Amino acid sequence: MDETPGILALVGGGEWQEGCDFDAGLLAASGSEHVLVLPTAGAYEHPERLVVRAGEWFAPLGGQVEGLMVLSRADAENDGAADIMRRARLIYLAGSSPMHLRSVLKKSAVWDALVAAWKDGAVVVGSSGAAMALTDPMVDARGGGLTIGLGLIDGVAVVPHFGDAAEDGTGQKMHRSVLLAPRGTPVVGIPERTALIRDPDGSWRSSGAGTVAVFLDGAPASGGLAALPH
Repeated sequence: MDETPGILALVGGGEWQEGCDFDAGLLAASGSEHVLVLPTAGAYEHPERLVVRAGEWFAPLGGQVEGLMVLSRADAENDGAADIMRRARLIYLAGSSPMHLRSVLKKSAVWDALVAAWKDGAVVVGSSGAAMALTDPMVDARGGGLTIGLGLIDGVAVVPHFGDAAEDGTGQKMHRSVLLAPRGTPVVGIPERTALIRDPDGSWRSSGAGTVAVFLDGAPASGGLAALPH
């Protein structure tokens, strides 16, 4: 791409609470006080509450939150919603169902606007299921297999809630994802309240409460974050 994309942050869940100290830096990097929250992945779980929680979290940081209630495919094709998305400088996709998020957004007007905004330097954040859906391949949350994602970034798959016993007590799903990943495609486990961040120059770093784990070709990657695509 000729454009320089903005920061991309993939959060392992547990967003908008103590330990998510990276949010202040992401807000500052956006160059705006406005935060556009897309609760699509939580469409069936009181999405309006996600917007309220985000507002409570960002207010002390100097951020003003607006919810873009794109909950269905029809919403995602709305020109007005796409215009709002295109103008955003910090876009936060809240988590829950990666499959619903993908089905609503893929090849839609709102998705095209998000990609255009990111390529124009906007900061894009996805948490939990939204973090999963932003990559291609995408880990299937139901069993750990890999499927097609939205592909904002290619060549890497992420598993949120890494180390959370309630999500994957035996590590079976994570193990399956690592084994099923195509050769040369890293799989990253991201703990809650932790962000895997891709900077505009293509370099990767992590921030927050936990430590990310990178697996490549069925084993822990010796280069850690250096194994991720640039």
